[in-house]
Amino acid sequence: MADRNRRREEKAEHYFDYSLVFLVLFLLGFGLVMIYSTSSYKANLDSGDPTYYLRKQLMASILGLIAMFVVSHIPYQIWQRFAILGYLASIFLILLIIPFGVERNGAKRWIYIGPLSLQPAEVAKLCMILVLATLASKMGAKIRTAKGFWTMFAVPLPVCLMVWKITSNMSSAIIIFAIAFLMLFVATPEYKRFILIGLAGIAGAAAVVAMIVNASDPGTGGFRGERILAWLDPEAYASGKGFQTLQALYAIGSGGIFGKGLGKSMQKLGFIPEAQNDMIFSIICEELGLLGAIAVILLFVILIWRMMIIANNSQDLFGALLVVGVMGHISVQVILNIAVVTNTIPNTGVSLPFISYGGSSVLFLLIEIGLVMSVARSIRLRDY
Repeated sequence: MADRNRRREEKAEHYFDYSLVFLVLFLLGFGLVMIYSTSSYKANLDSGDPTYYLRKQLMASILGLIAMFVVSHIPYQIWQRFAILGYLASIFLILLIIPFGVERNGAKRWIYIGPLSLQPAEVAKLCMILVLATLASKMGAKIRTAKGFWTMFAVPLPVCLMVWKITSNMSSAIIIFAIAFLMLFVATPEYKRFILIGLAGIAGAAAVVAMIVNASDPGTGGFRGERILAWLDPEAYASGKGFQTLQALYAIGSGGIFGKGLGKSMQKLGFIPEAQNDMIFSIICEELGLLGAIAVILLFVILIWRMMIIANNSQDLFGALLVVGVMGHISVQVILNIAVVTNTIPNTGVSLPFISYGGSSVLFLLIEIGLVMSVARSIRLRDY
C-alpha cells in the first residue's frame, strides 16, 4: 500500500491553468490597444507624443508580468510570514502621503519612490488580502464565534478610514472593505450577520442620499453630495459634475450594436475627460459596440470562473482565501466601473482592471494573479 501511494505521488503533476494566463494576457493586450486608441489624441496635444500613455502603461505591464512570473513560482504559504508586516507597511505608505504625497487632478493619492510613482491604496488592497487570509486560516473554527468574527471585521476598518480621509479616495476604501466582506463571507457560515450588515449599509446609503436630495442647500455633502445629485439628474449638472457621465452615455448610445470601429470614437476627442482612465469602457462601447462590451464582460466572467475552480481545489484554507480575495477585488472593480460608466451608481472613480490606464493598478493586479497561479501550481493532478 505504501509503495502504491509513493508511486502515485511520483506520478502527480502540478496543475497549470493555461486559460487563466491566456485571459490575463489577452485583457492586458486589449487594454494597451484601447489605451492607445483613447489617449493618443490627448497625448499628442499635451506632449507631442501620441504614444505617451501607451509607453508608460506598457512599462508597468512588463514589470507586472515579471513580478507575476516570480510570485507564481514562490510557494504561496511563505507569504503568511509577511502578512502582518505587509499590513503595517501599507498603513505606513498611506501615512507618507500626508508629507510626501503628489497631487494630480485635484487628488493627493500618489508618492514617488525614485522615478516611479506609487498609489498606496493599491498596495493596501494586496496586503489586505494577505492579512485576512492569514488570520482566517490561523483562527480556524474560532472565526465562527462573535469575538473571532468581529475581530476579522475590524481589521480592514483602519485602512479603509485612512484611504478615505487621507487620500480622499472613497472608491478604493469601498473596494478594500468589499474585499474583506467577501473573504469573511466565504470563511464563515454565519450568514445572518452579513444580512444585518448589508441591510445596515443599504439603509445608511439611502439615508445619506435622502438627506442630500432633500437639503435646502444643493452644496450639502460637499463634492460627493454634488456627485449624488448629478447621478440622479445628470442633465441638470451638464456643465459640472454631470458632464463626464453625460458624455460617457453619449458614447455608449452612439456605438450601437456593432460600434463605429476601432479608433473611430468621437467622444475621446476632448469630450470625455481622461477617457483612458475610469471611462474607458464607454469608448469600448462606442468603438466596438454592444457586442464588444458584452465580449469584454464575458472575458471577466470566465476569468472569475477559472479563479473559482482554483479556489475550490486549493490544498488549504489560506490558498483558497487568497484566490477568493483576488477574485473579489477584480469582480468588485469591474462591477463598480461599469455601473459608474452606465450611471447606475454615482461617479466614484474606479478603474477597469487590466484595461484602464494606471501603472500601480496593473502592477499589483498582476502580482495578485501571480498569487493565484502559485495556488494553482500547488494543485496536484494524479493519474490513477
